[in-house]
Amino acid sequence: MIQLALYKAPGDLYDKLIRIWTRSPYSHCELVLADGRFASSSPRDGGVRAKLIEPDPAVWDFLPLPWVREEVVEELLQAEQGAGYDWVGILGSQILPVGIQSQSRWFCSEFCAQVIGLEQPQRYSPGSLFETMSWALKLDFNSLGS
Repeated sequence: MIQLALYKAPGDLYDKLIRIWTRSPYSHCELVLADGRFASSSPRDGGVRAKLIEPDPAVWDFLPLPWVREEVVEELLQAEQGAGYDWVGILGSQILPVGIQSQSRWFCSEFCAQVIGLEQPQRYSPGSLFETMSWALKLDFNSLGS
């Protein structure tokens, strides 16, 4: 099952600024594949990539995404592998919320929201993606109990 991993470790100045700006405990997000690879776009790694990361619960919070198919993650990952980090999107969609983003680059929560199938994926920060997916999980759980 695909999981959403949300970075909560102290990190660096960049992480602190993201948390302050978004009023969230999270500064980065990844999609965790069944084989343990984390897939996203990272400024530290130059953009879109998948890599093995230690799933340390002191560093990451995890949310299951049972409705997300691994094939969808793999398709976007293969199509965009090596695409650069979307600094324009960070500025034009997160800092100045005017909806401007690159058509050929990604930031972490934009990549994850695209895979999940959310409209206007550039509008999501790691914190807002967490809140949206938490709500979706509760809604799905509540509908199963009816």
